[in-house]
Amino acid sequence: MIKFTKMQGLGNDFICMNYDDISRYNLKIFSKFVCDRHFGIGADGVILYGKSRIADCKMRIFNNDGTEAEMCGNGIRCLAQYVYDKNIIRKDKLKIETLAGIKEVEYKLENQKIMAVRVNMGIPQMDTSKLPVYVPSTYKYKEKKCKLSINASDRELIGIFLKVGNPHMVIEVKDLRNFPVTKYGKLVENYKYFPQKTNVEFVQIIDENNIKIRVWERGVGETLACGTGAVASVYALYSEEKIKENCTVELEGGKLNINIDTHSGEVFMEGPAINIFEGDIDL
Repeated sequence: MIKFTKMQGLGNDFICMNYDDISRYNLKIFSKFVCDRHFGIGADGVILYGKSRIADCKMRIFNNDGTEAEMCGNGIRCLAQYVYDKNIIRKDKLKIETLAGIKEVEYKLENQKIMAVRVNMGIPQMDTSKLPVYVPSTYKYKEKKCKLSINASDRELIGIFLKVGNPHMVIEVKDLRNFPVTKYGKLVENYKYFPQKTNVEFVQIIDENNIKIRVWERGVGETLACGTGAVASVYALYSEEKIKENCTVELEGGKLNINIDTHSGEVFMEGPAINIFEGDIDL
């Protein structure tokens, strides 16, 4: 029997487990099985807690198609909540090792209860030469910021490609509610410019401190929220001087607060993480 905890961050749901309990399995196959909403537990992904030699703990995140992601904003908040609730680590602040580097996490506590989790997401990467992207030599955009035009059969989609641990394409739209996210999300995720595929954020600006997002996650499909996607969207739009450095991001599953430190360039994400239920699975 393997113990698990089902958690969610703004509706982006995960199965949290100890890596040592499942290390003997093929993690790609295992993740696809337990994330299946009909035959498994059901989730957007699997979060594995493990020991780290360079941080307080280590996080690995697998999407529900079995692929491993470098980072996950909602997922890291869930892991932080998980290790606190399980008394694995009891600190006001901790460092979590990920494939995207070490992330610093701070708890917002009231009477020893976590009200929110704040994560230093680091400095997003926008330099085209350092991104997993293929841009033809004849491409019309020549600036250091990776601004791309995608021929989406019946329309041109223009956005900014950047990396917040994992890759994101941020595309501004006028009518987010009626935008065909599934049609264009899948097309952009698999577009020829992106050898590692990409997450896609379709963004509508409400005002200089508020935006709305719908998310198409690489290897998952449309999800209710994406923490790294929220950070990528704010950073991309801020670079275009369309919004301010403090921004509330409204996703399908709820809201995140994103703050850019204008001196260091680091971006901070703050939001909730919820324990839904716990159980055992017999494999």
